[in-house]
Amino acid sequence: MDFESYLRECQQRLSAATSRVKDFAVFDFNHIPDQPLMREECQRLIDIKLRFSLTGIPTHLAVIGSRGSGKTLTLKYLQTIIPSRTDLTVLYANCRTHNTSFKILAHLLGVQARGASLTELYDRFRVRYPNKTVVVLDEVDLMSLKDRRREILYLLSRSEAPYMVIMLSNNPHVLKELDPATMSSLQPELIHFRNYNADQIAAILQDRANRGLHEWDKGSLSHVAALTVRNANADARLAIKTLYYSVTETRRDVEQCFEKARHDIVVDMIHDLSDPNLMILKAVSLRGTDFVKEIYERYCRLSHSRYLKPFSYVYFYSNLSYLQSVGLIALLSAKVGRSYTNRAVLTFDQSILDTVSKLRLDA
Repeated sequence: MDFESYLRECQQRLSAATSRVKDFAVFDFNHIPDQPLMREECQRLIDIKLRFSLTGIPTHLAVIGSRGSGKTLTLKYLQTIIPSRTDLTVLYANCRTHNTSFKILAHLLGVQARGASLTELYDRFRVRYPNKTVVVLDEVDLMSLKDRRREILYLLSRSEAPYMVIMLSNNPHVLKELDPATMSSLQPELIHFRNYNADQIAAILQDRANRGLHEWDKGSLSHVAALTVRNANADARLAIKTLYYSVTETRRDVEQCFEKARHDIVVDMIHDLSDPNLMILKAVSLRGTDFVKEIYERYCRLSHSRYLKPFSYVYFYSNLSYLQSVGLIALLSAKVGRSYTNRAVLTFDQSILDTVSKLRLDA
């Protein structure tokens, strides 16, 4: 088959498959449903925001949960409805993109702010937002090591202005990384977003199908939900991408679509990792025992070979916990002699890591 023949065949196949679709937007991870799934965690967020609106006394929050558990979607949805029903202003910044206090403030102000100091930017922020304001900082654990103290958290929590901070993170140990003065000032309340169960994943897929498809098979949605909970840490994004492939690639069965979606999600996650986290994964994969302390020694050697200062063991272990929360490794407890020790193993095809690390670390 030549290029043009294959192109025509592929176009015909896709055209026939996508005739079932009425709105491709439902497959976008940034899509906000008209009515997201309501859970206990969402109720707590609403209660706390309404109390802040009524009293002006902020309750700072740390919203923790695995990747794909609905944290970001819920906060973005509330950002669309809370201001119209209260006197609150709600601001959002992703700390992966805006990874220092300076960059976050510049983003929230909508300015370039070159030449300004952090103090000058914060003064401008206080003038722009003098009233009750909720600042949502997504992926707060990904702030740059250059801003290890996360100054914006201290500034907002110490301000005389009524500011409430909501930190989102996949890392269950992110609060241990905060400066003691910041923790003392914030005193954040913890909200844990539990992983979805199979019924909840199926309900999410049903909602997307209702909105975006002309027809669908309810049994296939349940099958995707079961696979996602059993094999992918209940990551709703993977379920949505599996649905997308099952619609657009009809030659594949549900399980093949799921595996393709899981491969794509893992590749995206690894590409998005910082160099230190990529080196930690590389250390996990290298020949030797899978005991965490020996993995740490391998990670230190990798860091030194690239003239980088390695994390302390405590900070290294915190990053291991993060990598587990996004489903890239599994931390296991093993009995050695009379005591127990921790092990770490990859949960995905090592060839993906080898390809990415060769491009990033060996270039």
